[in-house]
Amino acid sequence: MRGSPLWSAAVQAEIRPSLAERRKEALRFEIAAEAVRLFAAHGVTGEQIARAVGISSRTLWRHFPTKESCVLPLLSAGLDFAVAQLRHWPADTGLLDFVTRSLRAGELPAVAAVILDLIRMTTTDPALRAVWLQAHDEALPVLAQLLAERSGGSADDLRTRVHAATINGALRAASEDFARRYAEEPEAAGSEIATCLLVALRAASEDLPY
Repeated sequence: MRGSPLWSAAVQAEIRPSLAERRKEALRFEIAAEAVRLFAAHGVTGEQIARAVGISSRTLWRHFPTKESCVLPLLSAGLDFAVAQLRHWPADTGLLDFVTRSLRAGELPAVAAVILDLIRMTTTDPALRAVWLQAHDEALPVLAQLLAERSGGSADDLRTRVHAATINGALRAASEDFARRYAEEPEAAGSEIATCLLVALRAASEDLPY
């Protein structure tokens, strides 16, 4: 699969990077997509991923430190989209109300099948699991900062960090649940994705003051 996943378009619209940055990002997504395809088919080396994309091994290693880390852009795309949406969260609206309204407005994009394949692989491959957890770990301070700005508090406050971790965990659980339950239905409607997301966020937000 060539190019970036469906999630990335909405994220890229938030901030328009330079042409060089867009080309770099496009290459990273192309590497990621080829890496997933090869991981799914058989054991793979970094050199094989580079050949599939049409670049040198040196170029690949300049972008990614390990072959497993090649898939990080795909695993981060959904989190980037979620954070981008949360930046528009009104101060007078609760988390579930905001997410529900967004879903009803059709603001949840389709999920590329390659991403669902990858999320399923993270449950059985320890190295890919580590990259999946890395994606969420990198999103955690961003979520904490967003919540801090919303509440007027500090992103370093333990309470804020716990709330950010709770929402982060809910997003991960929802993604894994959807990928597992709809393994045979890669074209599952957004309503199914929305159901998994709302169930997870409802459980996460029961005691959150947002």
